[in-house]
Amino acid sequence: MALTPKQRAQLKKLAHPLKPIHQVGKEGLSDATLGAILDALNHRELMKVRVQDTAPTTARETGEAIAARFPEVEHVQTIGKTVVLYRRHPEKPVISLVR
Repeated sequence: MALTPKQRAQLKKLAHPLKPIHQVGKEGLSDATLGAILDALNHRELMKVRVQDTAPTTARETGEAIAARFPEVEHVQTIGKTVVLYRRHPEKPVISLVR
């Protein structure tokens, strides 16, 4: 599912007040980190991930890697060291995207 520009803008607006839930550090995207991020996306549709300075990849590369690893996860945006991710809940979606 590719996001339209209107949907991306809607998600950016909803993500603005959120605080980062997970951090990616010097170990990068380990299986444990990816599992924790995916588990968090089971409980919420929209989340932020902070990429620390010690991480082996940039925030943009990290967001793209997560989206590539999990096709149902969308990399909404990267702001500085923060990545915004979205995944529609399969059973009970809370966010209704515009068309």
